[in-house]
Amino acid sequence: MDSSPRRRGHQWLLTCSLEIVRCPWCSSNDDKVVDSRAGEDGAVIRRRRECLECSRRFTTFERIEEVPLTVIKRSGLRQPFDRTKLVRGLRAATKNGSLHELQVDALAVDIEEQVRIDVGQEVTTEAIGRAVLDALRTLDGVAYVRFASVHQSFTDAQQLAEAAAEVAGPPAVPRSSTGNVG
Repeated sequence: MDSSPRRRGHQWLLTCSLEIVRCPWCSSNDDKVVDSRAGEDGAVIRRRRECLECSRRFTTFERIEEVPLTVIKRSGLRQPFDRTKLVRGLRAATKNGSLHELQVDALAVDIEEQVRIDVGQEVTTEAIGRAVLDALRTLDGVAYVRFASVHQSFTDAQQLAEAAAEVAGPPAVPRSSTGNVG
């Protein structure tokens, strides 16, 4: 096996050039793979092995490790990405809105995956905020305005009105008091 990273969806798989698996009974590192199966939607590989020293069988599991995502805050501070913070912000924006908890959780996963693919290992809070706004613009206009007001630090009502106009669409045709179009 080589030691180069390979891109697989939003995850990086690093294959090792040196695989040492020790038998749990005799500690020998001389074994053979008898059976391999994928599990958990391909995120895990289960291998049945047989020790060539003591002839006993054992199971090993291989998991794909994601490269950690680092967030660069406005202050320049770097910290690990925390999806719970994203979910908390989405829940605050969508409170009493049209999105259910499971939809918010799925949206957070989608945004994280999009950011990983588009930006890479280091992402600014600004890029995460733009991804959230892009997603909310089509899903929930009120949540979009709520999130934009915090993310973009609105200072006056005009900025709020402009954000609302972005998701409101074209203005409605005014009607007269009799209900006929004027």
